[in-house]
Amino acid sequence: MQNMQSVDNKGYNYMHARGEPAFPYFVGVHSLSELATREDKVCVLNIMGGESTTVTPVSHAFSGGNVVCGTMPGRTGSVMKTPAGDIPVYNSILEALDAGHRFNVAVVYVPPSGVKDAVIEAVRVNPELKKVVILTEKVPVRDSRLIRQYCQWRGVDVFGANCLGVADAHNRVRIGGALGGSNPEESLVPGSIALFSNSGNFTTTIATYLLTAGWGTTVSLSSGKDLYIHFAAPEFTYCMHNDPRSKAAVMYIEPGGYYEHDLQFQKPVVACIVGRWKAKLTRACGHAGAIAGSGDNAMSKEQWFMDKVGVKELYTPDHPVCTAKGAVVTNIAHIPQALTAVMKLNGIEPDFSPRGDLELKCWFSNSQGLELPPELDAPLVEAMAPYNEQITNLKKQVGVIYPRQNMKDCSGASRMDSKTQVTQIHGVSILDASTRTFEENLVQSLLREYPDANGTAMANAVLNTFVCQAGTPGLDAAQAARESGSSPNVVLSTALAMVGPKEVEASRNAAQALLNLFGLTKLADASDLSFDFSEQLAQAEVYKDALLAEKAGKRGEALLEALEARKVQSVFLDFLKALAKKHDAALRDAVLLAAVTTHLAWRPLMRKRLSVTTLLNMPWHFRIFSTLVGAAAPAAKQEKKSFMGVDVKEMAASWSFTETAFLAVLGWKATKEELFAFSVLLGLIISNGPGTISAQGAKGAVSSDGPEDPKRVQINKGYLGFLTHTGFAHGGNGYEAIAFLVEQFKGSNLTDPAKANHGIDLAAIAMKYAKDYKSYKVKAKAAGDLEYLKIPCVNHPIFKGKDVNYDPREVFVADLFKQRGDYNIFLDFYHELVHALFKSGVSSNVYCVNVDAVIAVILLKLLWKPYQEGKIPDDSMESAAFVTFLFGRMIGSAAEIEDHMNRGRNMDTRTPASGCSYAG
Repeated sequence: MQNMQSVDNKGYNYMHARGEPAFPYFVGVHSLSELATREDKVCVLNIMGGESTTVTPVSHAFSGGNVVCGTMPGRTGSVMKTPAGDIPVYNSILEALDAGHRFNVAVVYVPPSGVKDAVIEAVRVNPELKKVVILTEKVPVRDSRLIRQYCQWRGVDVFGANCLGVADAHNRVRIGGALGGSNPEESLVPGSIALFSNSGNFTTTIATYLLTAGWGTTVSLSSGKDLYIHFAAPEFTYCMHNDPRSKAAVMYIEPGGYYEHDLQFQKPVVACIVGRWKAKLTRACGHAGAIAGSGDNAMSKEQWFMDKVGVKELYTPDHPVCTAKGAVVTNIAHIPQALTAVMKLNGIEPDFSPRGDLELKCWFSNSQGLELPPELDAPLVEAMAPYNEQITNLKKQVGVIYPRQNMKDCSGASRMDSKTQVTQIHGVSILDASTRTFEENLVQSLLREYPDANGTAMANAVLNTFVCQAGTPGLDAAQAARESGSSPNVVLSTALAMVGPKEVEASRNAAQALLNLFGLTKLADASDLSFDFSEQLAQAEVYKDALLAEKAGKRGEALLEALEARKVQSVFLDFLKALAKKHDAALRDAVLLAAVTTHLAWRPLMRKRLSVTTLLNMPWHFRIFSTLVGAAAPAAKQEKKSFMGVDVKEMAASWSFTETAFLAVLGWKATKEELFAFSVLLGLIISNGPGTISAQGAKGAVSSDGPEDPKRVQINKGYLGFLTHTGFAHGGNGYEAIAFLVEQFKGSNLTDPAKANHGIDLAAIAMKYAKDYKSYKVKAKAAGDLEYLKIPCVNHPIFKGKDVNYDPREVFVADLFKQRGDYNIFLDFYHELVHALFKSGVSSNVYCVNVDAVIAVILLKLLWKPYQEGKIPDDSMESAAFVTFLFGRMIGSAAEIEDHMNRGRNMDTRTPASGCSYAG
């Protein structure tokens, strides 16, 4: 037998003369020490491709200049610049050989469809070629088999595909992909552990983790995890046994394939088996080959390796099960400890002192204002260079910056659950929002979180200060529209058109000034009165024109008095008062408005939950909120000093904005019970998701102005879009249910809808109507009338098909009022009605009472007494229902407008011509 390996015509190995064990097929390398050597010379195929241009220069420099040339069709004469010198590029391998280059390794970056031909050509034209490293992912299995067959015949070892190649820390050579990243010397540290991994990135990660326990590596082999692995676990194990440098191995194994099934180890092995979660997958997720068939899932492989190393359980830090043969883990963080334990049983100490540790080292921290327990509140550490400088610069960014995208039929503010039909605004369901006040929900629509009591008090003071519209052209226009017979949405639109950018320019300039002064300070909470703003006082000289005035004006004086009466705490207010005192000046209402909105926005802004754009927009939104509520009241009931008969200073100092909105719509000061019901009503109306007509109107208005330049977007126009996209079918339809209920209770002598002992036989009324309706329906169908009258607020296209059906939204609200002991006869009647419809044969099951009924019954309960007393005519009842809808939907529209401004693209709500049709 010759002193070399022989290969018969079938491609099988014979026993080595130097006593190495036989291998069942050709392997040209017999030891891991031969995988990546200083003698290896490399040609990179598709060298100028995207991945290679980043990786190859690093590999070349790290390995002492081992890449002699590269190929790229059509690029003859080009060179790749690297720290170790230029690498020449040729059209083909044959051209490179003709130019005098000699190499024994080909690294393949060719696309999947061209890999087979590229490899076969390289092997065919270069008889010196002994290794091929394929980095390409998802090479067809048929092509991989042909590559394997041809390379076996020609005596060439193949690595990959879908791998990051191989690296030898002792030889300081990296062949193939990005093992060790852009600084391979940091993780490829010489030691005694051979590393095999199905994952390229985890090869580097595990090598880094081993350093924390004092272990370095001999060879790091990224096997790849395509369906077909050329140099797999058997080949690695064979070579590891023959490598005297490698005292043990770490193997990272994914599901799929039987490569590891028959392995027999002569050295200690720690195996990390991952991917239990993939057991039920029917298609690959991640690596193409990481999907199990029959008996090769993660749990099966765990058992294979446990049997091989002689353990019955997995190794964990709390349960360190291992033998001298090895251990099995399922978490890569447990590998270093498990390896140390196994090696200790073999009397082998680590290669060097531990380097670093695996403790969480936070470069960033953001608790979002939550008080975390000490074990979760990880301390910050300074990042390594150059990241520390980058993080320092990042901290100078105030607020969040959202990536822009097409926002047609898309929202970052609202979403509806298709199963429950419950909409969320910034993660808060409208059911939960219905338990909040009107002003809290308005603030949350912009801030993405609710204000605290101090912030709510500030919001109430501002919103109520600006609510009275007496003497404004907007109120005159609204009243003219009202008297001309326009619908409530049109009436409010006319007033809103007057709240243009010039109306809020002073407030926005003041907000910008406060941001410039305080944005890079350590002020995290604007309520923290211990903050020393003396430095900002000194810097404020350049902002005097934006922040100070000779006279405050009556509204400015009233607003300041209201804020002081509410005993609010704000660094910005205290700062402005100190600045005004320093210069013997006054504070205008516009500046105080900016101080309040900046205060409200500050915490989410500092936690990067809010953008600077939103902070600067908030004064405009607040003026719009006040205008819409104020314009809903008749002009005759608004004076300079009073609104609907209430002193405006009293409202600013002590009223909630919910009370003011109730007063504007219904005309009297609400009781505690009425106020709660009104808040619930407004909360339920907030949104039905971005697909609703009103939301589409708001988003379209923003889109048409061009949100990519937020300064050009007219926010009041966004609300006009919402208002013009409401109407008698979408907004005013609540009156249909009210009219229906009024008709049913006509002549019932009902005086108080809140009394449970009303003495009215609701079941009898419901059954009479059900029978009459059945008769009407039969006649209508017989006459061919398919547009017969439908009963409002019963049945739902989602909540149907069961014997008894429920709308979960209605159930929530009904339970909410029941817990409060708050009875509503109209809701009780609706429950009787759906049962009567079933009993009389109108329906085949018990319909649900849908959430629209809740909206109608709450409002009718509030209006019943004045309606019965003749104080509210039918048209006023309809108007009240419509305006109430607009108030609630204003909340959701505010969220959509601000979200689209921050995320959307110019004209992104348009429908392409291909999506339109002609109905001619």
